[in-house]
Amino acid sequence: MGGLCGWVNFSGNQELRAGLIKRMGASLACFDHGKETILYGVTYAAAVNALSERYHLAESEGGVAAVFGDPRIIDKELADLAQSKGLVAALIRGFKDHGPGVLRRLYGHFSVFIALERERQALIAVDRVGVCPLVYASVDGGLVFGSTSDAINRYSGLQPRINHQAIYNYLYFHVVPGADSVFEGQSRLIPGSYAHLSGNRLETGTYWEVEYQRENERLPFEELKREFRNLLQESVRREVGDQAVGAFLSGGTDSSTVSGILGEVTGKPARTYSIGFKAEGYDEMEYARITARHFQTNHHEYYVTPDDVVNAIPKIAQLYDSPFGNSSAVPAYYCAAFAKNDGVTRLFAGDGGDELFGGNARYATQYLLSLYSDLPESLRRRLIEPVLNSIPAGTRLPVIRKVLSYIKQASVPLPARLETYNLLERLGIENVVEKNFLASVDTAQPLFQLSQVYNSAHAQTTLNRILAIDLRFTLADNDLPKVSKTCEMAGTEVVFPLLSDDLMAFAARLPVKFKLKRTRLRYFFKEALKDFLPPEVISKRKHGFGLPFGPWLLSHRPLYELARDNLSDLKGRGIVRADFIDALFERHVAEHAGYYSTMVWILMMLELWFKHHEVQS
Repeated sequence: MGGLCGWVNFSGNQELRAGLIKRMGASLACFDHGKETILYGVTYAAAVNALSERYHLAESEGGVAAVFGDPRIIDKELADLAQSKGLVAALIRGFKDHGPGVLRRLYGHFSVFIALERERQALIAVDRVGVCPLVYASVDGGLVFGSTSDAINRYSGLQPRINHQAIYNYLYFHVVPGADSVFEGQSRLIPGSYAHLSGNRLETGTYWEVEYQRENERLPFEELKREFRNLLQESVRREVGDQAVGAFLSGGTDSSTVSGILGEVTGKPARTYSIGFKAEGYDEMEYARITARHFQTNHHEYYVTPDDVVNAIPKIAQLYDSPFGNSSAVPAYYCAAFAKNDGVTRLFAGDGGDELFGGNARYATQYLLSLYSDLPESLRRRLIEPVLNSIPAGTRLPVIRKVLSYIKQASVPLPARLETYNLLERLGIENVVEKNFLASVDTAQPLFQLSQVYNSAHAQTTLNRILAIDLRFTLADNDLPKVSKTCEMAGTEVVFPLLSDDLMAFAARLPVKFKLKRTRLRYFFKEALKDFLPPEVISKRKHGFGLPFGPWLLSHRPLYELARDNLSDLKGRGIVRADFIDALFERHVAEHAGYYSTMVWILMMLELWFKHHEVQS
């Protein structure tokens, strides 16, 4: 994966520190050993590390720019300049002419740094989805930045301290979401945002947010279908390049689509890679085989074992800037490593389809709940609920109890209703988190973050507001880092063709009933591709690369001991109650491994993250 890092300070008292920027840059390539390029001057230093040629770092037009990724310029004048003088020259000219507005003239997945020494202006930014992350901190009137916190932590004078609120948010979301960093004094750029340094003044802002348009209009299906299929082909074709390419194939709708389109645009069978598990209810290899046969792909399979999980857990725990609790990072890593060993240098991933086109099961759940919550309040509060609640508890039939449970859940306002089944909430925050640690955090912040995105979404419909939340929290904070970092550890690039700017714009103007038709998920996506995808894939329930951690935790002794030992060590950090950890292993896991193993996993990964980063809680 690689990335970029550096610093800028216009105070004029900064020494040249070639050794420091080299150390910072080296932190970007601890796994993939990409090509490193360094450039520094009196007021700035920058380093870029990348596997392929998808990076730029140069001085031009009286400024300097570093780019990681593959931006496209959509402004004709700047595009012509890029053609004649290079991307760096065009970005610098655009920054001079438009300030941060230059970012609205870029498409693609990238992170960027631009500095104008004479004008005392600098800019860092990330793409509209957050594929290429950046972390930053304000230091001595200047700015230090990097694709990872490790790079920033190597900058002299920065002593990382743990942000307690970020740790609490991790326990809640299983990742550290939004603009927060696990280290105090550091922040992350959210998708479509930037930080602008003018002299010694630092301001942040957004240059793009998804805008849902024509939400309830009737648009011609066949015309949309043709446009969609063309956009799919163009998005995949743009990412092929001259690399040895392959595709993740879980057997789901997205990965099957990408695999099939990849074969179409290259004119030869796609190389596809699938992961299986010898555990009942978790193996979906048959669907991957159906897709492979349908598109006649060059298909490869690997079955992950419990020993594989034991070996991968410590490596994955150290991958991330912040604690990361998505257990499907394990199969994602083995799939990427499997492809790398087969000679693939760029993997195509299908992430994004659910969040763009309405593919998550909870969207159907929220539709069903909205049938009640959208009723007039007078009808709900004055008639339905009083009548049902008047029935004595001891005489209520099972159907009445189910209706009351439904009403209780439907009465929770959005977006809090999305967290009805949140594991930390259901276990009881006070039962899990140490009292003193709890006193140092704001337990309302996770829901506040969700509400900010939900309420500020450029949408009129409930579904699109939820999709806006999932683009941020599910995709940018969880799924994309999972795939990007595990591919980095495997030493291969990854691209996300379903998240092209053109496909995102198309999905944003798709009528909401084409995304969710009553409880039918991804209605348009599936209808538009029903003559392309295998019918079994169209009709299957979503699963993905879920890890059978719960069953294996009970049956595989080395995995059990790894989890138990690390949770025992976590007791001394003053975050999670020791009696809760004891109860996990003494009662809960044995009673319901599938449910409680999720908490075991996120706590184990938290402790292993602390150990690797050698920081105090």
